[in-house]
Amino acid sequence: MDSSDTLGALISAPLIPLPDRWRSAERAEELAACRALHDADPDDYWAWVAGQHRWLTPWDTVRSGELGDFRYFSGGRINVADNCVDRWADDPATAQRPAIVWEGEPGDTRTLTYAELADEVDRLAGGLRSLGVSPGDVVAVYMPNLVEAFTAIHACNKIGAIYTVLFSGFGRDAVASRLSAARAKAVVVADGIYRRGKVVELLETLRAARSDAPTVEHVVVVDRTGRDLPLSGDEVSYAQLLADHPEGAATVALDPNEAAFLIFTSGTESRPKGVVHSVGGFLLGTWANVHWQAGPAEGDVYWVAADVGWLTFPIQAVIGGLAHGSTIACYEGALDTPSPSRFYDVCARHGVTQVLCAPTVLRMLRKFGDDLAAAHPLERLALITVQGEPLDGETFTWASETFGVPIVNAYGQTETGSTWTYPVTGVDDLKAGSAGTPVPGHAFAVVDDDGAEVPAGVKGNLVMTRPFPTLARTVWDDHERYLSTYFGRFPGRYATNDEAVVDADGHLWVLGRADDVINVAAHRLSTMEIEAVVGTHPRVVEAAVVGIPDATKGTVPVAFVTVTGDADGVPDEVRTLVGDTIGGLARPDRVIVTAAMPKTRTGKIMRRLMREVLLHGEARSDTSALEDPGSLDTLATAVRA
Repeated sequence: MDSSDTLGALISAPLIPLPDRWRSAERAEELAACRALHDADPDDYWAWVAGQHRWLTPWDTVRSGELGDFRYFSGGRINVADNCVDRWADDPATAQRPAIVWEGEPGDTRTLTYAELADEVDRLAGGLRSLGVSPGDVVAVYMPNLVEAFTAIHACNKIGAIYTVLFSGFGRDAVASRLSAARAKAVVVADGIYRRGKVVELLETLRAARSDAPTVEHVVVVDRTGRDLPLSGDEVSYAQLLADHPEGAATVALDPNEAAFLIFTSGTESRPKGVVHSVGGFLLGTWANVHWQAGPAEGDVYWVAADVGWLTFPIQAVIGGLAHGSTIACYEGALDTPSPSRFYDVCARHGVTQVLCAPTVLRMLRKFGDDLAAAHPLERLALITVQGEPLDGETFTWASETFGVPIVNAYGQTETGSTWTYPVTGVDDLKAGSAGTPVPGHAFAVVDDDGAEVPAGVKGNLVMTRPFPTLARTVWDDHERYLSTYFGRFPGRYATNDEAVVDADGHLWVLGRADDVINVAAHRLSTMEIEAVVGTHPRVVEAAVVGIPDATKGTVPVAFVTVTGDADGVPDEVRTLVGDTIGGLARPDRVIVTAAMPKTRTGKIMRRLMREVLLHGEARSDTSALEDPGSLDTLATAVRA
């Protein structure tokens, strides 16, 4: 069987009809109407989305311009905090609805209603204004999933400041480089946070970074640990700032195309790349994203089991979730601390109805075993939706059977600002591993290296062919980099730099990064295709495949696996399995059994670091997004074995 045959097998998964108990006639009717708007003109659909929001000044033009230089809702003025917080606090019917249900890793909890959230956001906004933070200034938020992450982001939204979230696992150099690149004027930071039973000292790290971040004038410190650490110089207490500013701050009416926030991507480049998203575009697009992907209804509790430093959390929770007036569950720590039952415990304790996570979380739960799942039935759970990495069919099937709920797989990127292709919850049929079909307002193509569209069943480069509101508008301080990175290869189209294929039913399958395609003896092989086969081995729980140089073949694949039970014989069995399924060219040169893989806190496997450990014995590029530095030592030991 050659690679094309394997690809055909991968994408030939049958449609899984949605059972009647999961279907919603009302949502089906609404989606049909929205798809009709899209078919007439996608801008008509986005006008419908705009009508679901509160505008401070009406807009007059839906869209002007094309990819690379476009604007939405010109003439209008809007405020994100007004739509995500104030409009729900202003309504007596929703003011006392829980907005955030928070749990810390040690087990402490806190719940804020929309009225309470609005008051805290307003006070913090007033405090930031008193420190001299003005519209257009940058405020960094350096903390994990705390209530104060929500309030800091929306305080910035209220006064028109630009926020940037720094991953709480960042060390001194990563924090300094991002603060410097953003020209941050202020930082809101937790003194320390809890992770795997230990206190991570964030304030200490920030203090060390400030010598290389000269633009920072003020630091607002959240006393997360209750230690009441002494503050000095330009550091102020978050609690005191709230107490000192009951007057709050005026809501700033903003052009929907102004910058709302910037998020720095990690990668092999030494210079951080700050992707910029807009005020109104991000708000409206994330509202639509949550509407179709999660399908929130009154009484739901939506848990986005991701880190606030991953754009998914602002999309689905801080902005998109609150824009619906939803109740958002928020958890601070590791999902397996202090025991493997923590995921189930959080769901049960807070009555979670929908969970969003990376596929890695489901693979972790699968590794913990069926007995643990059976001992923790989640009676209120109605949906699991995943994004961030390809979802393998085995994990889809296990999760579907174990939890008895739809498993919705979605695809998007930091730059797209939302997921844009997935089966719409309550309406669309499913396929194990596919990313469904585009939701209204989005258009794509799969093209060859010359830009010509390829037919169904043929893999190629995934591009977006029309603007949409959540697409990043620029790279901070470097618009030419934005144009060359995303529009240089295929002019007039946005290059995702991912490979994909469309199946006979029109479902999109994203195969991974184009630079993860390896050439073995002049044959192009997708590492995802090999991973999909490796993952079918009964003892393999998780797999990652990378390509390394080979003097004879050019490149050869190497597979890393984590396993359940005894690993004896697994490497040889995996090599045979791949060879028999795809062919000898795809057979891994090595199969390395490891107890841990390097991942981001959101569960994405960092394959570039694995490749570096293979080639050099150590990681040599950016490790700032790494959740557990010890995983690299574990990996290096496995490589040397």
